Amino acid sequence: MTMSGGGGRDSESAIDNELAHLRNRVKELEAENAKLLSQVSSCQCQQMEVPVLDSGNFVRRSRRGRKRVDKSIPIHLISKRYVALKIMYFGKRFYGFSAEAQMEPSIESEIFKALERTRLLVGDIKESNYSRCGRTDKGVSSTGQVIALFVRSRLKTPSIDSEINARPEYDYVRVLNRALPDDIRVLGWSPVPDDFHARFSCSAREYKYFFWRQNLNLSAMDIAGKKFIGEHDFRNFCKMDVANVHCYTRRVTFFEVSPCQNSHEGDQLCTFTMRGSAFLWHQVRAMVAVLFMIGQGVESVDVIDTLLDTKKTPKKPQYLLASEIPLVLRTCEFENVNFICSSGALESLRSHFKKESLTYQLESVIFQEALRNCLPIGNDEISCNIEEKKKKAAIHVPLLSRPTEPSYEERSAKLKPRQEETCPV
Repeated sequence: MTMSGGGGRDSESAIDNELAHLRNRVKELEAENAKLLSQVSSCQCQQMEVPVLDSGNFVRRSRRGRKRVDKSIPIHLISKRYVALKIMYFGKRFYGFSAEAQMEPSIESEIFKALERTRLLVGDIKESNYSRCGRTDKGVSSTGQVIALFVRSRLKTPSIDSEINARPEYDYVRVLNRALPDDIRVLGWSPVPDDFHARFSCSAREYKYFFWRQNLNLSAMDIAGKKFIGEHDFRNFCKMDVANVHCYTRRVTFFEVSPCQNSHEGDQLCTFTMRGSAFLWHQVRAMVAVLFMIGQGVESVDVIDTLLDTKKTPKKPQYLLASEIPLVLRTCEFENVNFICSSGALESLRSHFKKESLTYQLESVIFQEALRNCLPIGNDEISCNIEEKKKKAAIHVPLLSRPTEPSYEERSAKLKPRQEETCPV
């Protein structure tokens, strides 16, 4: 079927008229919208909302008291300051401090969740100029980790020289601790210059490693441990990362073995304390593992000298690392950095730590009760256990007689072909 020529022209004319009408209507609406916007911009009535900074957030607040977070405020308009945060965490349930390994949960990811939840984070991680002092492994704890980044500030012109201001700064410790899980806490904060770096500005790090004395020879371990003091090549006391680390010389400035106040059923809790400018990957746990062998009497004190002599011992003997759970990054030291904590936040911290300590003590009591309820061991089983311990001591393979790991040179040579394969032509 075909339409007549006259009918087609009438239809086209009707469509053109409709389009012209719609265009005119759009112009009328645009004019009305512009008029309304002009009226709103000059309106000073009580219903008008204005942007303000409230409790760490940019909000739109009306005179009636209603408010909502405004995420559209440009970053360059937000007042911010560069700060260092001192952090404590109990590492048992975490897959290390760093979130880069993409294993969750990590301490770092929990900290950034809290920063975002409290609206203290300005921009993303890159824009915050974030840095961390140490990258502790899975299970390792800390009472003095330090990070640095830009955070939102209440002050228009924050200064690192003085905190005296007509308007007080946000209580960063209290705000963040309300958003963090129970096993992570901010202990203090400090204003720092923009060129501060939590890793490279650190002058010293101190670690503690807790252990039960049992039958260990503390005197031998102390003599051996003091051989670590000074500048040495620690490639036989670490896990090598030849892709990123090419120098394995580190300086240890302090080492001590000492008893703690705690004891359990006649067994004394003790600690290794070691301080240095920096430590390698797994260095402390490797050092402790060898010290335990010396304390057990299966290695001599002189094995430390042999392993530190990389010309005589260019390849690391294979041995297991000491457990990660008793290791604590106790403190990170910096020049001219004084951490601040309000009296209210400090009281909350003390209350929280006391509560957590009592909770863990209750858990310990439950395990002790379970131990008491175990079936008694007969005399034959006791003698068998003693014999097994003697056999284990007898089959100990001396460190210097064990198979070795590849040397630094061998690892580097093996890495080069891989790097060449991945390089674009």
